[in-house]
Amino acid sequence: MTSSASPAPSSTDWKVIALVGVAHGSSHFFQLVIPLLYVALVSTFNLDFARFGLLISVFYVLSGLGQASSGFVVDRIGGCRVLWFGLACFVVSALLLAGAQNYAMLMAAAVLGGLGNSIFHPADFSILNHRVSPSRLGHAFSTHGLSGSLGWAAAPVLITALSLWVGWRAAMLVIAALIAAILLATIVWRHLLEIEAVVEGAGKKPQAPQSFADTFRALLANPALWGAFAFFAFTSVALSAIQNYTLPIMGALYNMSEVAASSALSSYMLASAAGMLAGGFVATATPRTERVVSAAYLIAGLVLFTLAAGLLPAFMALPLVAAAGLCTGIAGPSRDMLIRGVTPKGAMGSVYGLVYSGMDVGAALAPVLFGLMLDAGHLSGPWLAAAAAMWLATFTASLIGWLGRRTARSREAAAAG
Repeated sequence: MTSSASPAPSSTDWKVIALVGVAHGSSHFFQLVIPLLYVALVSTFNLDFARFGLLISVFYVLSGLGQASSGFVVDRIGGCRVLWFGLACFVVSALLLAGAQNYAMLMAAAVLGGLGNSIFHPADFSILNHRVSPSRLGHAFSTHGLSGSLGWAAAPVLITALSLWVGWRAAMLVIAALIAAILLATIVWRHLLEIEAVVEGAGKKPQAPQSFADTFRALLANPALWGAFAFFAFTSVALSAIQNYTLPIMGALYNMSEVAASSALSSYMLASAAGMLAGGFVATATPRTERVVSAAYLIAGLVLFTLAAGLLPAFMALPLVAAAGLCTGIAGPSRDMLIRGVTPKGAMGSVYGLVYSGMDVGAALAPVLFGLMLDAGHLSGPWLAAAAAMWLATFTASLIGWLGRRTARSREAAAAG
C-alpha cells in the first residue's frame, strides 16, 4: 500500500478535494462533448456512424496511451503541472471544434481532447493520496468520482441548451472559456496541489518514486494489477454504450425525442453521482470492497439487459437507466480503494495511470464496433454488449480482491520468516 501524507487540517483537506474535484469534473464533461455534438457534426460534415465513432475512438486511443505514460511523469514532477497541461489541451480542443471546417479539424480536436483526458486519473489520485489525510481518503475518492459524474450529468444539459440557444460552434467557445477559468483556478491555488510541499513526518521528504523499469516490473509481476486493467476495460465498454449511443438507442427502441433521450442520459449521470456519494460511506465501512463492486455491476448489467430487450413501456426506461447509474456510482469509491490496496509503494501515479488506461482501451474499441452495429441495424447491440461487459467486470473485481489478499498473505509470511 502506498504511503500518504500525515493528516492535514480539515480545511486544507477539503480545499484540495474540492479543487481536484472541479478539475476532474471538467475531464468527464469533455468526454461527452463530441458524442453530444452527434446531430450537429453528422449533418454539418455528412458523417456516418462509423466515421463519427472513429472520432471518439481516436480520443480514447490517445487518452489511453497518454494515461499509461503520464503516471510516470506525475511520479517525477508532481500532478500540478501535468494537470495544467490536460486542462490547456481541453481549451484548445474546444476552440478547434468551434472553428472546424472539415473532418481533419474534427480529428485534431479529438486528438488534443484525448491527450488532455489522459492525465487526470494519475494526477488526481497522486495529489489526493499525498495531500489528503488517510482517514478521509474514502470520502476524497467519493467526491472525486462524484465530481466526474456531475460533469457527465451537466454536459448533456449544458451543451444541448447552448447549441439550441446560440448554435453548436458558439457553444464550444463557451465551453473553452469555462475550462480556461478552471485552469486559472488551479494556477492561482497551486499551493494546494503541489505534492513537493507535503512532508510525510517530522523532517522527512516524500519518498522518491520508483524508476520506470522498477514500476513496470512490479506491474508485470502483479496479476492483480492486470486484473484491474481488464476491469477498467470492461466497465468502459459498458459506459461507452451508455454515453455515446443512448440518444440514438432511446430514439429507436423507445421512440424518444432528442431532448428526452438527453434527459435519460443526464438521469444516469445524476443517479451515478448520488450513488458515488453514498458509495464513499460504503467504501469506508467495508473492508471487502470487491463485494460491493461485484454486486453493483451484476445488478447494473441486469438492468441494461432488460432495457436492451425493448419490451418495456417508454415511461419505465428513464428510471431504469437511472437505476443502472445508481449501481455503478455506488461501486466507484470501493473500486478506487480496491486498486489502492494492490498498488506497490512509490508508484501511485504510475499504477493509477497504467490500470486506468484499460478504461481508455475499452472506450477506444467500443465506439467504432457499436457504430458498425447500429449501421447494420442491430439497434440493441450496444446495450447488450454493455450488460455482458458489466458481468465480466463483476468477475474481475472478485478476482482482484482474491489476488490482493493472496499477495498480502505472501508478504506477511515473508516478513515473518
